[in-house]
Amino acid sequence: MKTTSYSCVLFFAVLPFFALAPLARGASKGAGDYLVYVGTYTKNHNGSKGIYVYRFSTATGKLTPMGLAGESANPSFVAIDASGRYLYAVNELSSFDGKKGGAVSAFAINRRTGKLKFLNQVASHGMAPCFVAVDKTGHYVMVANYSSGTVAVFKVNKNGSLGETTADVQQTGSSVDPKRQTRPYAHMINVSPDNRFALSCDLGTDQVLVYHFDAKNGTLTADDPPYSKVNPGSGPRHFVFSPNGRYVYVISEMGSNVTVFSYKPSTGGLHKLQTLSALPADFKGKESDSAEIAVLPNGKFVYGSNRGHDSIAVFKVAPGKGMLTPIQWAPVEGKEPRNFTIDPTGHWLIAANQDSNNITVFRINDKNGKLTYTGESIDLPAPVCIQFLKVR
Repeated sequence: MKTTSYSCVLFFAVLPFFALAPLARGASKGAGDYLVYVGTYTKNHNGSKGIYVYRFSTATGKLTPMGLAGESANPSFVAIDASGRYLYAVNELSSFDGKKGGAVSAFAINRRTGKLKFLNQVASHGMAPCFVAVDKTGHYVMVANYSSGTVAVFKVNKNGSLGETTADVQQTGSSVDPKRQTRPYAHMINVSPDNRFALSCDLGTDQVLVYHFDAKNGTLTADDPPYSKVNPGSGPRHFVFSPNGRYVYVISEMGSNVTVFSYKPSTGGLHKLQTLSALPADFKGKESDSAEIAVLPNGKFVYGSNRGHDSIAVFKVAPGKGMLTPIQWAPVEGKEPRNFTIDPTGHWLIAANQDSNNITVFRINDKNGKLTYTGESIDLPAPVCIQFLKVR
């Protein structure tokens, strides 16, 4: 993670489009449409006020602006519960409620208008919260606090607001880089497909930590072994499970590489299979670091973003083995692709380019997984994190 800001985009399902007229006049109906919730970094970024909403068509690859969904201070990563009723955002603040540290906000989603209703805000239990996730039951929200190297779990109340803290873990350790790895820097936490484990990437320790997650009480307990390591100095940032749950792909910020782990669902165990560069071999430009990772719904291709090189790396997955071979580096048509995501149909990839303040759309080739820029670029202050959810 750089010391610059974060922000996020979330695609969310809604009711039939005629109900959205108050926000999006003139947008056409479409069975393949999505709502796009966009969290932005509000400080010194061209007047952004918080979380914005767009509509995306999988038929055309077009984004339609729909306005401000809800005001919020520096909402970076966002997540949504399984019911589609509530949205949660980490707020990257220097202080909250008179104390140092960030916050987490809860919103109710108005499924008729797409707007967000603020529910409440609580301390994130650490500095620089940079990731938020909701467990599979929708009963708990998880947060990674980068600067303090802590992860926390919050109970979700019946009305969707955030309740008591059920877990607050201080990660420990260091690694080889004398400037950036003298202590832990928690960069992500999220649950396994079966909701029995939670994995956390720690940039400062070069560890992917594994916790037993108690979905009844919201607690985290270290697994045995408690972590697996990436190559020294790599700085793991984000991970994604393969669709079949057999592999975990980890992208590392400092080393600009991807590590493939096999995953054992019964124990949460990780076994390292491969590490390869996320950059082309002939790259000799300015400093570049990797940020986001995603896998195609069919599991055949993996994608990773590079900031500095400003590209999306495309990797082919070896069937039955999980290991990767690079096949393309597609320019993102912008700067600092902090995040991107793939729509559930597997036909589109959308990149959020923070420093060029734009979102760009790419078509995914069904046969070879390669990306083609569609020419669709939407101006937006400091966009980052992107996710989809189908319109019903």
